[in-house]
Amino acid sequence: MSISVYVPGDAAALALGAEDVAAAIEQTAASHKLDVNIVRNGSRGLFWLEPLVEVVTEQGRIAYGPVTLTDVAGLFDANFTAGGKHPLRLGNIEALPYLARQHRVTMRRVGVIDPRSPDAYQAHGGGRGLDVARSMKPAEIVRMITESGLRGRGGAAFPTGIKWKTVLDTAAQQKYIVCNADEGDSGTFSDRMLMEGDPHCLIEGMAIAGLAVGADKGYIYVRSEYPHAFAALNDAINLAGDWLGDFHIEVRQAAGAYVCGEETALLESLEGKRGIVRSKPPLPAISGLFGQPTVINNVITFASVPDILAQGAAFYRDLGVGRSRGTLPFQLAGNIKFGGLIEVPFGITLRELLYDYGGGSRSGRPLRAVQVGGPLGAYLPESQFDTVLDYEAFAAVGAVLGHGGIVAFDDTVDMAKQARYAMKFCALESCGKCTPCRIGSTRGVEVIDRIRAGQKEQIPLLRDLCDTLTYGSMCAMGGMTPYPVLSALNHFPEDFQ
Repeated sequence: MSISVYVPGDAAALALGAEDVAAAIEQTAASHKLDVNIVRNGSRGLFWLEPLVEVVTEQGRIAYGPVTLTDVAGLFDANFTAGGKHPLRLGNIEALPYLARQHRVTMRRVGVIDPRSPDAYQAHGGGRGLDVARSMKPAEIVRMITESGLRGRGGAAFPTGIKWKTVLDTAAQQKYIVCNADEGDSGTFSDRMLMEGDPHCLIEGMAIAGLAVGADKGYIYVRSEYPHAFAALNDAINLAGDWLGDFHIEVRQAAGAYVCGEETALLESLEGKRGIVRSKPPLPAISGLFGQPTVINNVITFASVPDILAQGAAFYRDLGVGRSRGTLPFQLAGNIKFGGLIEVPFGITLRELLYDYGGGSRSGRPLRAVQVGGPLGAYLPESQFDTVLDYEAFAAVGAVLGHGGIVAFDDTVDMAKQARYAMKFCALESCGKCTPCRIGSTRGVEVIDRIRAGQKEQIPLLRDLCDTLTYGSMCAMGGMTPYPVLSALNHFPEDFQ
């Protein structure tokens, strides 16, 4: 009887030596004359335990980690293929508090199944949403998504149902579904984890969107630094066969520019042009890819759709708080003890994430600031750690929840330096189309340098410049650059003295 051993093929696990560990397990099993089937699953998101090896035993799946190349021989000596005792033995990984306290919906199969097996996907509930959608009229699908309260899991958190209805109601011979998988925010990795660990979920969500609006062609625009996700998606599409019906998906590699995460710059890039922002209106839902009505959502948005169709709008709507419904996979990074992915319903506080899950700073020093929502997100001081993780609650304190990426800093951080980094980032990544973003960010770096050199009288000029960026920029690239700058200036003024 073959013994199934799971060794993640996720990019994070590979960076920590998972490939060598998998090869060593295979070789050692052969020398012990054991029939071992190695499954390259995704990561469960507990990165301090990677590479995390799981073995299927009579007691269930038993985990060991973090496993290095030098640990493999000892694991076999301890009879780990039968769940034997070993210092690295963690037992049932889903019983660990970090996972047990989560409420995984979108990410529930990631780390559990073989991502390249359609059979494994369907055995764990995949495909049901698409089956339901095929029995419904387009308007009924759109209504269900609207009633669920699903909002875009990118920066704007725009209601998904409204966007889909606009595309449905716009007459055209050709419509498109576009997935924004150009995950470029610092501290974010949920898109990558899902594409590498459960790619069929994404393509099912896109196929449902196609049925909802009358589109038969989809594109996935994948970040250029994600070769493993690119390969996993192509494998999933090829293996899907007739399952997708008349809906066709093509995976495209991104241009490598941060601004292409903005939906209109992404469309320009998909059309083979330079990735620069388009003027709006017209909205992409009316005139998008190749001038046709286009649904653009990011990975987690599309991946949330199959469960809404399979389990009903109320199932999703009953999770969360206020207008923030469902769950969001939050990502903990930076100076944090237990970095990784936590999927929970909206409504817990930032402090709970940082301490109940993250365990505080990795350095052991007090956490001083947390940036939420990528490199253009605001810095929250310790006094705001009790803010509820909810789109409107974050907006009320001048912050954004965005894609759910959270980067922590201890009390050694120089916040004036962080503000300068944000301005410099904008100057480097601006598409150059509008003057406030292109010139304002460059002047902003110069003004911050003068302030850091002791010219405090330049602070009002910096605030005026931020106003120009906020209200004069064409897109969020320039419009959001003031968020980290002003939050650093407002909450940590002593660092600018």
